[in-house]
Amino acid sequence: MLFGDSNSTHVCCQEQDRLIVCMSTEALADGYSCKGVYVCLLCCVQDMCTAEVTASLLQVEETFSACLARIDALILKPLLQAEPSDQKGKENFKLFLLLNDRFQALWDLTEENYRRLKQKCSTSESFCIQDIYTVWKGDLFLNLYIQYFVTFANYVVVHGFEHATKSKSEAWKHHKTVLKQFLTDFTSETSMSLALYTVLHKPIRDHIEQYILLLTKLNEVLKESSVKDVVTSAIKEYAKLESFISQVLDEACFTKSLWKSLGYKFTDMLCVPERRLLEDSKNLPVSSSMNRSDRILLFDDVLVLIQGNSFQSFDLKLVWVDENCREKSAPGLYGLRIITPEETFLLSAKDPQMKAVWEWKLNQAVRQALNGKRDFPLWGETGEGSKPPSCRFFTYVFRLEGRFKSASYEGEWQWGKPHGKGTLKWRDGRNHVGDFKDGLEHGFGICLVPRQSEDRYDCYKCHWYEGKMRGYGICEYGNDMVYKGYFKDNLRQGFGILEKFSAEHPFKYTGQWENDKKNGYGVWEDKDRGERYIGTWLDDHKHGQGIVVTQSGVCYQRTFQADKMVGSGILLLEDDSVYEGNFTEDLTFVGKGKLSFANGFILEGTFTNKSGQGLQTHGILNTSSEQLEDRITKAQLGLEEFPVEKRWKGIYDQFLEFIHSGCKEETEESFTGFHIQTSKELRKSQEYLFCQRGTEDVSWRREDILEELAQHQGLESLHSYLEKALKSSLHPLGKLLKALTIAFQATYSGIGANRHLLTMAQEEVKYYAKKIWEFYQGLLHLALEQKGQLSAKCVDGDTSDQNARSVVLPLILPCFYPELFMLYMLYHEREDDLYCQGIVDLSLFPDIKLLEFLDVQKHLWPLKDLTLTTNQRRSLIKDKCFLSATECLQKLITTVDPREKLVILQNTYEEIETTVSRVVEKDYKLPMDDLLPLLMYVVSRAKIQHLGAEIHLIRDLMDPTNQGGLYDFLLTALESCYEHIQRMRVRQRENCHVTHSS
Repeated sequence: MLFGDSNSTHVCCQEQDRLIVCMSTEALADGYSCKGVYVCLLCCVQDMCTAEVTASLLQVEETFSACLARIDALILKPLLQAEPSDQKGKENFKLFLLLNDRFQALWDLTEENYRRLKQKCSTSESFCIQDIYTVWKGDLFLNLYIQYFVTFANYVVVHGFEHATKSKSEAWKHHKTVLKQFLTDFTSETSMSLALYTVLHKPIRDHIEQYILLLTKLNEVLKESSVKDVVTSAIKEYAKLESFISQVLDEACFTKSLWKSLGYKFTDMLCVPERRLLEDSKNLPVSSSMNRSDRILLFDDVLVLIQGNSFQSFDLKLVWVDENCREKSAPGLYGLRIITPEETFLLSAKDPQMKAVWEWKLNQAVRQALNGKRDFPLWGETGEGSKPPSCRFFTYVFRLEGRFKSASYEGEWQWGKPHGKGTLKWRDGRNHVGDFKDGLEHGFGICLVPRQSEDRYDCYKCHWYEGKMRGYGICEYGNDMVYKGYFKDNLRQGFGILEKFSAEHPFKYTGQWENDKKNGYGVWEDKDRGERYIGTWLDDHKHGQGIVVTQSGVCYQRTFQADKMVGSGILLLEDDSVYEGNFTEDLTFVGKGKLSFANGFILEGTFTNKSGQGLQTHGILNTSSEQLEDRITKAQLGLEEFPVEKRWKGIYDQFLEFIHSGCKEETEESFTGFHIQTSKELRKSQEYLFCQRGTEDVSWRREDILEELAQHQGLESLHSYLEKALKSSLHPLGKLLKALTIAFQATYSGIGANRHLLTMAQEEVKYYAKKIWEFYQGLLHLALEQKGQLSAKCVDGDTSDQNARSVVLPLILPCFYPELFMLYMLYHEREDDLYCQGIVDLSLFPDIKLLEFLDVQKHLWPLKDLTLTTNQRRSLIKDKCFLSATECLQKLITTVDPREKLVILQNTYEEIETTVSRVVEKDYKLPMDDLLPLLMYVVSRAKIQHLGAEIHLIRDLMDPTNQGGLYDFLLTALESCYEHIQRMRVRQRENCHVTHSS
C-alpha cells in the first residue's frame, strides 16, 4: 500500500470552504487492522519488550508533546488571532483553520499515547501491543499524519506562511519577539515565513523517524510470532509515510515556485490549494503544435498550454495520450499526440527520452485523476492499476463552434469522443439520449426538440447513423401527429406512416417519402370526409393518377395536379352506374360525359349544374342496350396506372439494403419496427438487437438465421422453416411481412373495401409472395456464400413464380385474407345473393324430393340413411342424405389456404363416392353425369353463404401445378353447381314475372 491511494487517502470535495482530507479506516487492513489477528496480539509481550524501549518511547512522546504545546502557544494561537481583512487573506485563513484542526487532532492522539504509556509504566501490569498506540492504533496515527501534511502542503502552495507573517495584527506583533527566539532553535538568518514552514513540519517528520527507530529496536527483541509480524508491518507503513510526506512537500514547493513565477492573471485563475504541478516544459522541454504555446504545465488535474497572456486548460479526465501517434513532427522532433474532446495536438520533444518521460507522466496523471487518488510510482512503472482506460464516463460542455456548441454531454467517452451510452443536452431545450460512436449519435436514440411556438416537444425515437437519423423510427410530434417509418439524413425517406389523432382534421398517410415530403405511391385517408386516396404524390400534394374511394361506396379515378383534379375520369357509383367524363370534388357532373346506367341505358352529352336548378344535360339517351356488362359495372381500377412492382418500393429497398450489407445486426434496424405498436416497445426492440440474447424459444440472431437457412433447403424442411420465420416478429422475413401487412390494410381495409380494387389487391398479394421468395433466396445465397457452399442455382437467382405461389403464398395469405376475402365478397355480391336465394328455395325440399328434383338416379339414393321415427314419413325427412359429405364441404370456410380448401373439396368428393358405394354395395366411380347432381345436392345442403367468393379466391390463388388435375376438375364441378343454382333461381324469377304479368 502507498500513502495517498484509495486505501490511505481520499481527497474529497471542498466543503464549507475547508479542504477535508480523510483516510479510509481500511488503510492498514492487510497489515494489522484485521480482527482475526488482534486476537493473537492479546498475548503478553513483557518478556520481549525491554524496559529501555518502553522508557525511550515514553520519553519521545513526552518531548514531542511538549514541542507541540510550544508550537501551539507561540505560533498557532497568535496566528489564529490575526484574521486578515482582504479576500485572499480570508481564503488562506480558512485553510489555516483547517491546518490547526489537523494539528490539534495529532496533538490529542500523542497525549493519549503518552498517558497510556505512563500509566502502564507506573503499574506492574504486563505490556501488550494494545498499550502501544503507534502500533495498535497505527491506522489512526497514519491517517492523522496524512491529513495534516496534505493540508500543510495546500497551505504552502498558496503562500500561506508568507501572507501570515505579513499580518498587521497587534497580537501577532506582540508575539514576534518571543517567537523569533523560539524559531532560532530551528533556523537562523532566514525569513520568518521559512522559519514557520520549518517549525510546523520538521519536528513532526523527526518524530516519525523516532517512531521508526524505536519500533525497529522493539522488533529486534521480539521472537518470530504474529506480534512481530504486526510490528514489522507497522514499520513498513511508517516508512511509506516518510516517503509520502517527502514527495508531498516537494510537489508543494515545486508548485509554489510556479505560482510565484507566473503573473497574477494566471495565478488567480489557475491557483487552487489542492492543485499540484507535476511537470513544466521549462524544466523538461517540450513544445505544442497548437498555437505555438510558450509553456506547457502538467498538473495533477489539468494540462495547461500558455501562449502570451492567455492559456488553455484540459481536464485530465478527458485527455488521451496516443502512444502510437502516426502524425509527423518537425524534423528532429519526437511527437506525442494529445487528444481532448474538441482539440487534438502534438507535443514534440527533442529526443525520445524526453518524449518518453512526458508520455509516462501524462499517463500517470490521467490515471490518478480518473481514480481520484494520488500515488507516487517509480519511473517507468504504472503505479497502482493499469494504464488509463480508453473508455471513460464523464460530463463535458462543448465550447467550440459546431453542432454541439454549448451542449452538455454526460456519458461514455473513447479517445476524446462520445462513444457508448450518453445524454446530450443543448441550452435551447434539445436533448438526445442514446448510443454514440466516434463523437456522433449512432445507434438507437431518443431526441427531444422543443417547438418554437408551443410549449411542446417533438420526440424522435429511432436509429441514428453518423449523427443523423437513418432507418426506422417513431416521431411523436407536439402537434398530435405521429410518424412511423424510415429516415435518412434526418429527413423522412422511404416508406412511412404519418397519422394525426386530434379531433380536428384527423388523417392517415401510408406511403413513400422523399426529402421529408410525400412523394411517390401512397394512401391518404381523410377521416373527416370519409374517403381514401390511393395514388401518386409529389412534394406533399396529390399529383398524377389517383383513385378515390368513399365511405358510401362511390369510387372514381382521376388525374391530379397539386391536389386539384384535372381532365376527365371514371366515376363508379354505388348503384352500378358508371360515369365517364369531368366532375367536381363533390362528384357533380360537369362538361362532356357519358353516364351508363345499370339497366343498360346510356346518357351521353353535356352536363351542367346551375344553382337552384339541379343537374341538367343536353345529349342523347340510348335505351336500346341491354344490362351493362360486368366489365363495366365491375371495372377494376389502378392496374395500368400503378404497376404492382412500383408499389411499396420503400419497404423492399430497406430489406435489400440489409441483405447487401451482409445482414449486419446494426443494419437490421434499417427495416425493423413495424411489428412494434408503441415507442416504448420500440426501444426494447432496439435494445434487444445489441444486448446479449438470453435463452429463448426461438433465437433469430444473425448467425442462427444464416446457419438455419443453409440447413433447411429441402421442400418439407423449408416449408417448416419459412412458416416459423414469417410468424416471428424478430426474424427479418417476419418483419418484412408485418410491414407489407400494414401497407395492405392501409389500402384495402375499411373505406378501401371496394370491389373495383379486387384485382389490385390480388396482384399485390401474389407480388408479396414473389418478393419474399426473392429475399429468402438472397439470404440463402449469403448463407451459402459464407459457408463456401454456393450452388449454381443460387448464383443464377432462381426466384420463379411457381415457388412463390406454391411455397410462400399459402404461408402469408392469412395476413391478408380478411381484407382480400372481403373484396371477393363485394365483387361477387350479386351472384352470391342470387345463389343464396336459390339455396333458400332448395332448402324447402325434403331429401327425397330434392334428389328427385336434381335428377339424381334412384339407385344412388341413400334411403337407408333416412331413419324414421314415430309418425314420420320418409318423404318429409330433410338433411339426412349424404350428411358426411355435407359436413365435410362446410369446412371450406374454416381455412384460408387454397390448398386446404381444395383438399376439403376432394374429401367431399370421396365422401360422396363412399356413400354411393355403400348404397350400391360395391366400389363405384362416379361419372360426371352422376357427380354433378350429387354435388349440387351436397352444396344445397351445406348452405355456404359466399360460395362464389370462395370459388374465385381458390381459382385465382391456387398452385399453378394443380391446373388440369383432379383439384381443377373438382373446382370446375363445384363452380358448375354454383352457376346452375343461380340459373335455376333466374328461371324461377322469370316464371314468377310471367305469371304476375298474365
